[in-house]
Amino acid sequence: MARETVARAVIVWFRKDLRLDDNRALHAACASGRPVIPLYIREPGEDGTGPLGAAQAWWLHHSLHGLDATIRKHGGKLVLASGHARNVLADIIRRSGAEAIFWNRRYDPPGTAIDTRLRHELEKQAIEVRSFSGQLLHEPTILKTTSGTSYRVYGPFWRALEESGEPEAPVDPPQRFRFPQQFPASETLASWKLLPQKPDWAKSFPDMWTPGETAAHEKLRDFVENGLHGYSSDRDFPGKTATSLLSPHLAFGEISPARVWEATKGLSRRIPSDDLVRFRRELAWREFSYHLLFHFPELARANWNDSFDGFGWRKDEDGFHAWCNGQTGYPIVDAGMRQLWRHGWMHNRVRMITASFLVKDLLIDWRRGEAWFRDTLVDADPANNAAGWQWVAGSGADASPFFRIFNPVLQGEKFDAAGGYIRQFVPEIAKLEDRYIHRPFDAPESVLERAGIRLGETYPNPIVDHAMARRRALKVFNAIKDAA
Repeated sequence: MARETVARAVIVWFRKDLRLDDNRALHAACASGRPVIPLYIREPGEDGTGPLGAAQAWWLHHSLHGLDATIRKHGGKLVLASGHARNVLADIIRRSGAEAIFWNRRYDPPGTAIDTRLRHELEKQAIEVRSFSGQLLHEPTILKTTSGTSYRVYGPFWRALEESGEPEAPVDPPQRFRFPQQFPASETLASWKLLPQKPDWAKSFPDMWTPGETAAHEKLRDFVENGLHGYSSDRDFPGKTATSLLSPHLAFGEISPARVWEATKGLSRRIPSDDLVRFRRELAWREFSYHLLFHFPELARANWNDSFDGFGWRKDEDGFHAWCNGQTGYPIVDAGMRQLWRHGWMHNRVRMITASFLVKDLLIDWRRGEAWFRDTLVDADPANNAAGWQWVAGSGADASPFFRIFNPVLQGEKFDAAGGYIRQFVPEIAKLEDRYIHRPFDAPESVLERAGIRLGETYPNPIVDHAMARRRALKVFNAIKDAA
């Protein structure tokens, strides 16, 4: 194959940074004045950030399509390639004559291991390699305790982050691009078959989501203008539109955390400090999760607290499938799991409720829940997902104690009092009176009949008695405490 002539080109390797704004690798490449080859590599599941869940594959398709369209407006194009990164990069270097590769750092263990090996191999070949920050507000090695160790508790981590000063300001997208006259051959996005075919289980995703950098910035502006006020008090109520919905955009790097942080500056005159601080603390929780993952690479597979290694998890396939399908007989749990299936997303409060039900009411290993969320969430994140599940299970760093077992009925009554959220996602009980919407199993037959409900037929009876399940979970927990 004839070698394409591209004088001193720079390959910009896009990963979880599918944006032009605040993309330091792209900014540096454009500033160098050299031709830029934008590249995205579809790495095998065992490489990079691990296997891509089905919901995120849907998002990735649309995000890459949008990124390519934006780059084309500037006169270039996004090159797509599949395979192990070392092989793909070697091939493109050979065909293009590129002499440099720039990327933004990733912090999941498989990704960092690959990047470290690649840097050494490429530099031996006299290929310039430069890596940049941008996925996090701070590098996970920066914040340390007074004894020089990593943080295990969120509160001190947050204080250290606050005291570390403002994060580095985001950089604007490049204004001038230089591209090669000829690009290396590219695979087609359609050939990757990232979208579901038959059935199209993602058909409702566009009702809620528009992937891409443009939509991410629009969502940020809308949240700052209309959603940030009242965030602290309203964010726990799933029936309210009170969260930023930026999580999938952050997960794919369509917007940077620094840009989000920057947007919250200078708002104290019109936004209560409680709302500003609470929102920033959510960004900091994402930082803390990556801090944990960086220092404990097995976070998604192993208990942070190894005393849980002997925990008596149950094998309950029927219970697991009922949970996945939103057929547990507990309306707030079922609403959350059905929201997850319909939109590839679930409200954070309901994530905690559904996770607690799986781990504590059903005594099913948290790793099964983590894997299900990873496959079905558009915002699945290797750090947040694992840290969140270990928090609920009580096995993680700074975790909720295991004996804090959410009562799904009381949680529903507290955070969805009128049942609007439940009625949206569990329509078969929508006509039930408010006082029974969270506990249809307590409703008299006459009430159920008026609402058109036949328990065990049109809506399931509870698959487990919560009071019994709570006693059972505490018994298992006390057994590992006594053995410690």
